[in-house]
Amino acid sequence: MTDEKIEALISELTLQEKVDMIHGSEFFSTKGVERLGIPPFKTSDGPMGVRKDFKKDAWTDIGLSYDAVSYMPCNTALAATWNRELAYLAGRLLGKEARGRGKDMILAPGINIMRNPRCGRSFEYMGEDPYLTSELVVPLVKGIEENDVSSCVKHFALNNQETKRLEVNVEVSERALREIYLPAFEAAVKKGKAKGIMGAYNKLRGTHCCHHEYLLDKILREEWGFDGIVVSDWGGVHDTKEALMSSLDMEMSVTSDFDDYYLADPLIKMIESGEIDRETAVAKIDDKVRHILKVMNELRMLDGERKSGTYNDFNDKEALRRTARESVVLLKNDDGMLPLDKKKIKKLLVIGENANRMQALGGGSAEIKALYEITPLMGFNMILGGNTQVIYKPGYYNEDIGNIWAGTDDSENGQADSLNASPEPEKKVKDEEKAKRQKEKNAEYMADALSAAKDADAVIYVGGLTHDFDTEGQDRADMKLPYGQDELISKLLEVRPDTVVVMQVGSPVDMSAWVDKAKSLVCCWYAGMEGGAALAEVIFGDVNPSGRLPETFPVSENDCPSVVLGEFPGGDSVKYGEDIFVGYRYYDTYDVHTAFPFGYGLSYTDFVMTGLSANVVKNTKDRKRVEVKFSVSNIGSRAGAEVAQIYVADKLPKVKKAAKELKAFEKVYLEAGETKHITLELDESAFSYYDEENGGFKVDAGNYMVLLAKSAEEVVDIADVILK
Repeated sequence: MTDEKIEALISELTLQEKVDMIHGSEFFSTKGVERLGIPPFKTSDGPMGVRKDFKKDAWTDIGLSYDAVSYMPCNTALAATWNRELAYLAGRLLGKEARGRGKDMILAPGINIMRNPRCGRSFEYMGEDPYLTSELVVPLVKGIEENDVSSCVKHFALNNQETKRLEVNVEVSERALREIYLPAFEAAVKKGKAKGIMGAYNKLRGTHCCHHEYLLDKILREEWGFDGIVVSDWGGVHDTKEALMSSLDMEMSVTSDFDDYYLADPLIKMIESGEIDRETAVAKIDDKVRHILKVMNELRMLDGERKSGTYNDFNDKEALRRTARESVVLLKNDDGMLPLDKKKIKKLLVIGENANRMQALGGGSAEIKALYEITPLMGFNMILGGNTQVIYKPGYYNEDIGNIWAGTDDSENGQADSLNASPEPEKKVKDEEKAKRQKEKNAEYMADALSAAKDADAVIYVGGLTHDFDTEGQDRADMKLPYGQDELISKLLEVRPDTVVVMQVGSPVDMSAWVDKAKSLVCCWYAGMEGGAALAEVIFGDVNPSGRLPETFPVSENDCPSVVLGEFPGGDSVKYGEDIFVGYRYYDTYDVHTAFPFGYGLSYTDFVMTGLSANVVKNTKDRKRVEVKFSVSNIGSRAGAEVAQIYVADKLPKVKKAAKELKAFEKVYLEAGETKHITLELDESAFSYYDEENGGFKVDAGNYMVLLAKSAEEVVDIADVILK
């Protein structure tokens, strides 16, 4: 359909029909215009797969079997692969399943920067670095949208906490906004060609993001040229006039009074009463409808043959397994404890709730009705093949464990209640009673596990967090492990120093109570339906780990820059006082010791990187380009993958800068004894910073260093570059 036909279509629509297209008529759909062949626009939550279907006007499970789907690794797990190809494959699978379920837009990916590890939705995002996130979101978006499905990149912008998420006001410098929090969104729009953007719940500088003129009109539409659909987060609109006059296109919410949404009957009444100028209002409404019809046309919803998708395709499981494999990060392996030798283990003891817990049905809107999920305990049993006795002990008590299949509350107002921060009147009493039971039961469970550990051939502990803590709607109270795990792990390591410790988390945790005693430590995230099998393959050596941390693991929350230099979570307002010094930019620059640095991860083989050179290929006033070359060699005894990381540092910065910043990376797969020669390119953006005075990015002439590194704390070579 041509632009002229779209304009003709708009001219035929009544005001009521137009308004019906710009707000929800169901929880996940707008109303179509049947007489003109315009279908409803159907969306679905989707950070980790296509969410189950609810009734049109009630948060109640439909109770049918058809909506079980592939449960995908969380975005933090995807980021831990440092693999652009896997990001594309993940997007392609997500888009195919969304189309197969009849959806037009999948509400993914989430790319907010992890400003503080306690953020409840960190597992939905891609870590702390804007460059890594930008490099992975582009192929992810392209993969989704090749299926005639729109992505919806979220949450735009600065949704970096769940505490008071509906009203908290963010105060942030323009430089930090541009350098840290917006680059991935810009990449998704300009390079990924994303068709959808979701506004954030919070405010920026006093105005809600879902109808923020500066964010939506000035930056998104004018600067970046975005001409797709801007959809509100569910319940993110707060004012009819502001929403109308902004570049928001579609209002969605969590209550069933659809005609009372701000962009529904209240808008029509304000037009008819003269409170809003009719000509101005209609022009703005037409813009919104135009964006919606344009995307519908690009998705071939208006004419042409649209792609059909599928879901639970057997052939997709390998991509899911591969992503889960490459997301596993080996953090410690003293004395070469790992991998374990299957042939030498006749009795394996597995301890920890997460070994036996299904994680898919949790986390808020990220929940998935999974076709299946392989837990770590199942994965260990699968890989050992019946020749080893596998004994399971929970080790600590969690009275909610019996409800792991329940998922999100599907009561009439369950999702709506997620926007209400008011606690239950008797919650404090209930929590105190629960804590008492927890303490009493923990002692019993711990004694049982410690006793069993004494005569096992090998012990694997699988703990960490669950979606009781990594979840939408609330931030974690602290970075400590729940359920007394620190005490259990400490005592377990006294009894069995050779215990393999596995942390399944969506964000960093404080491990200071026992990490120095652990000889082996593995991080495995919420890695999807094949996660337990992938973890087992790594621990028992069928797979060589190649994951790298997409975020710093600080020693404790008190070391976090948002705590030391800024505020978290703040009150009605939160000040980003740390400015650009987020994550490793802070730890690096201020020389703060970390538990494990950004970009870190071990392998079962050894790599060396040598021969770094950096040369200006073209250096003019309009464009600066630096060609970086180096070699990577596998000097170990088995095949594996190294992640070569390129950072840039300004020797004599004219403004305050981080000690170094990630500007390129390459995941290099090598057979034992193999060497590969790598060439990467740095354009001028790798050397730029945002100049607040002149309102744009700037590259200063001067001396720079290009650093070749294995992590933010392990630089292996340095090359000097002079930009004139």
